[in-house]
Amino acid sequence: MAARIPPLEPPYDAKLQSWLDAVMRGARPLRLFTTLARDSRLFEKFLGGSLLDRGHLTLRQREIVIDRTAALCASEYEWGVHVAMFASKARLDAGAIRSLAHGNADDACWSDEDRDLLRLCDALHRDCDVDDELWRALRTRFSDGAILELLLLAGFYRTVSYLTNALRLPLEEGAARFPDRSLPPVGAQRFEHPSTWASPVSGDGDGKS
Repeated sequence: MAARIPPLEPPYDAKLQSWLDAVMRGARPLRLFTTLARDSRLFEKFLGGSLLDRGHLTLRQREIVIDRTAALCASEYEWGVHVAMFASKARLDAGAIRSLAHGNADDACWSDEDRDLLRLCDALHRDCDVDDELWRALRTRFSDGAILELLLLAGFYRTVSYLTNALRLPLEEGAARFPDRSLPPVGAQRFEHPSTWASPVSGDGDGKS
């Protein structure tokens, strides 16, 4: 299926090309980027809302929220990009990846902290709110700054999912695909970062990223 708005084609202007070179490191630019880049003002606003820098969350915490939000919004495009780029570094094995797409917070692969993150994503998607019980649980694990970042992160990737779904963006080559619901759960397995993909953030996955 063709995208509803075609991406910007090269040659790109010097500013955009410099940004793509720094982020993609020689890999083909993501269609989401080159589509939004058709309007430089909107693209700059979009990048200004990104939370892939080092903040209050670990890489694992960040990716659980991004992947769960994208899955709840049925954005296979964004889910697949993040699983391919970050799942291994975030120590999300195949069981966790399947649960992020089709499971729930009670699945055995999750720690108590992970479960609170999943419940947060589910509540925000379902109710656009967080009840008092879940809020208290989050306050015992996360700082005020981290909670604010979690809320912004879930909201930003809901917006990203709107874009990828409504624009009918074709799935990126090399990105992960949603697991088949009909297959039984698989055991632990590391997802290796594809050699042609480049992480747009630094860090080894053990610290905040």
